[in-house]
Amino acid sequence: MQQRMIGERKVSAVGLGGMPMSIEGRPDERQSIQTIHAALDAGVTLIDTADAYHRDAHEVGHNEELIARALREYGADDEILVATKGGHLRPGDGTWTRNGDPEYLKRAAKESAQRLGVEAIGLYQFHRPDPDVPYAESVGALRELLDEGVIRMAGISNADIAQIDEAQRVLDGRLVSVQNQFSPAFRSSQDELEHCASLGIAFLPWSPLGGIKNAKDLAGRHSAFQDVAEEVGVSVYQVTLAWELALAPVVIPIPGASRPTSIQDSARATELTLTSEQIARLSA
Repeated sequence: MQQRMIGERKVSAVGLGGMPMSIEGRPDERQSIQTIHAALDAGVTLIDTADAYHRDAHEVGHNEELIARALREYGADDEILVATKGGHLRPGDGTWTRNGDPEYLKRAAKESAQRLGVEAIGLYQFHRPDPDVPYAESVGALRELLDEGVIRMAGISNADIAQIDEAQRVLDGRLVSVQNQFSPAFRSSQDELEHCASLGIAFLPWSPLGGIKNAKDLAGRHSAFQDVAEEVGVSVYQVTLAWELALAPVVIPIPGASRPTSIQDSARATELTLTSEQIARLSA
């Protein structure tokens, strides 16, 4: 599988987003583990998660523990990079809240490391800015975690250009990733994608197919993607991910999956090369 860089770490050009395996409508545990194993079989070496990927209030870290269990069963080695996040919370009533307090983030990171069963988290990302806490203070917690060796790499999520630059400053140039929403239906992070490309920072689109509820409508809502899919004889999902990969060498989509066939199909997007005409048509 094609590879890309996060910091100095090589990972697969398409990762696996773990959220659908832990929130509302999730499959049974065995199917989820089979999905993770299918991703590894397909050459995926980046798995995205967060302590907030859970359904009920009492099961914080559900997805982290699920991924750790699947990796142990598989006998996965150190080539697999698990990226997790902190600072976004689910109280268990279907809502989301934020906590960017530095002390909370440091504690959350150490708890995530325990659930993942690692001495140091491969990539830890500040999940979402907290309007009640200065951004530099929240990111400062990541700097301390790096310096203490609790995490090996630091990233941010749901950030604008000013926050990217501020994080890079606070982290003394050690910011390696930005994880923002980006898809054919949601292109407002295009400027952040291009800014990351100019800085050589990995850009990880979340919901790259439009999200759990909307992915199935991708062909109907964006006919150009379906047209290209028919031209090249692959799924519209593969075309969408291949288009995103073609936008910049720093792009690493992380499509969510809850079935083995879904992630296997997504992984094949790295083998698809679109023509410049097709890319232009999709971008338009």
